Amino acid sequence: MKCEWVRENITLHVYGELADDARHELDQHIARCADCAAELKAEQEFHVLLAQEPSPDPTPNLLAASRMRLQEALETAEQGRFWQRLAFDPANWLRQTRFSPALASAILILGFAGGVGTAYRVLAHPSQTASTSATPTPAEASITGIRSITQDPSSNQINIKYDTVSTSEAQGSMNDQRIQQLLLFAARNNYNSGVRMDSVDLLTKKPDVSQVRDALIYALRYDTNPGVRLKALDGLGRFVKDDVRVRDVVLEALVNDSNPGVRTEALRLIEPAKADGSVRGVLMTLAAKDQSQYIKSQARTMLAQLPEID
Repeated sequence: MKCEWVRENITLHVYGELADDARHELDQHIARCADCAAELKAEQEFHVLLAQEPSPDPTPNLLAASRMRLQEALETAEQGRFWQRLAFDPANWLRQTRFSPALASAILILGFAGGVGTAYRVLAHPSQTASTSATPTPAEASITGIRSITQDPSSNQINIKYDTVSTSEAQGSMNDQRIQQLLLFAARNNYNSGVRMDSVDLLTKKPDVSQVRDALIYALRYDTNPGVRLKALDGLGRFVKDDVRVRDVVLEALVNDSNPGVRTEALRLIEPAKADGSVRGVLMTLAAKDQSQYIKSQARTMLAQLPEID
């Protein structure tokens, strides 16, 4: 066993992530290699120091934003690499099973158990379907994504297909708690920007609900699609004057958003609150040095309409 392989896997060894056979071979090498033994000792001491530091829990916003970025990255990632490795690199799979014989056994057992379980469900419940409006909404943690959102114009009923282990379906009005929870989930977590836009569009009809307003604020601040951010602005617009949180996030979009349309709409929405001190300060900054000539001109016009401060 080469020292290079040992040093690449020392961290996995410290965290207990190596297979039993690989760990045994690494320990054997460490016993006869002073340099690798010193490397292992240093890694263990570093691990002890890290364990002594408190580890704060991530905020819900950070967690949701990270999940969204991961899903978008997976959506745009190059496809087919897994099957290419499977087809063209059998030696790698043989090495994995050599170090993890328990893994091969587990795969075989799980595959057999899954087949038996599926056959039992089909035979015992031949008429049962995967999608039904009576199915209770699962916990958010068990939802893997929202597949589609549609609304019947004649009845205002909303139909949402969402994925758990399989695709499920829920139907109801905007007053239905299940529908609201699924829309909130879609607005924050779905990788499909079209679904996020449909969700935010429907949520704008219930902006008085605290959770809905929070979701619109989140979409305006973090969503990567400018169309979704514009929809969120539409829902938040009438709260700019009276809700400081909404005013702050609209001002943030006005100053920092990368899309000119979002910035222009945010500038229009702050009109009712232009006399507020924070709004006045932002307008003065934009009028002085904004890169957009239109934004700069409009900010100057709005400032000229304000009374002078004594």
